[in-house]
Amino acid sequence: MYPALAVWQRLAPDATQVLWVGGQGGVEEDLVPRAGLPLRTIPAAGVHGVGLRALPGNLWRLTRGLLAARRVLAEFRPQALLFTGGYVAVPVGLAGWRVPTLLFVPDIEPGLALRTLNRFADVVAVSTPESQRFFPGKRVVVTGYPVRKEIAAWVGRRAEARQRLGLDPDAPVLLVTGGSKGARSLNRAVAANLEALLAMAQVVHLTGRLDWPAVHDAWQALPPQDRRRYRVFPFLYDADMGAALAAADLVVARAGASTLGEFPLFGLPAILVPYPYAWRYQQVNAAYLARRGAARVVADADLAQRLVPEVRALLHDAAARQAMREASQALARPDAAERIAALLHDLAAGR
Repeated sequence: MYPALAVWQRLAPDATQVLWVGGQGGVEEDLVPRAGLPLRTIPAAGVHGVGLRALPGNLWRLTRGLLAARRVLAEFRPQALLFTGGYVAVPVGLAGWRVPTLLFVPDIEPGLALRTLNRFADVVAVSTPESQRFFPGKRVVVTGYPVRKEIAAWVGRRAEARQRLGLDPDAPVLLVTGGSKGARSLNRAVAANLEALLAMAQVVHLTGRLDWPAVHDAWQALPPQDRRRYRVFPFLYDADMGAALAAADLVVARAGASTLGEFPLFGLPAILVPYPYAWRYQQVNAAYLARRGAARVVADADLAQRLVPEVRALLHDAAARQAMREASQALARPDAAERIAALLHDLAAGR
């Protein structure tokens, strides 16, 4: 969702009519209207990795979604379609197979929805050159991962970012984030090692909503001096997230697609902990950054034991962090959103 919002921000001055089609019950029902975009929702469900008991119901929802998508497209009559993945992409893509189509592939390895829609795509935009091999015979453009304006605006504003978050301007800052939903293993690893982490750095911890009550209760029980060094949030949005990235000296995170865009944009050294209970997208993303010297990778099962040694090694080695920062910055593509928007404009204009 966030890459599409970043592209829309660059389209807004010129595109007079934009419609977001999302899945019923998805997070876009809250976030897309807040961004100022009109939203239509349709039934959608996954089939990859779904058990036999759930498969018939999901196939029926996809069928209903296809019928609903046909109605939406017949009413809106788009000149171009942009897909960034997700369950809803398949019914909309099938319904709009005659409409000029741009696929954006956020992760290095495309998901099943984008692989399915590849046959209808006119152009494929990818975050890294590594993704090109998945689309033989297609026009593939390496654009980078688009970052929203509210986040990108914080690049180079470290002192202001620390002030915004109530942090000491001089002490090291460790950012821990499991994404918008949080990551229980990261939260537990921080809780088990909090005293040692706070002895080394200020910690900005984004817990996700599921574990937020327990983490917040633990924060309230800390001595005042530790509460000042430990900043906990369920999640940070828009400018606050940009400030957290700008303020940090080091990040511990999952390896979702946004790590390919946001961490390089801020030149942020990373300890990545790929989510182990899904397809290998995060492992591939993490390995890509690690091979280029921008990140270190820790297995989820080893995190509780390795968190403190890994953080200590990097916080105590300024030269290693600087090398990672430079390696990360070398991967940044700050104009990714503008480039994808230009491709979409060209498609809509028949170029």
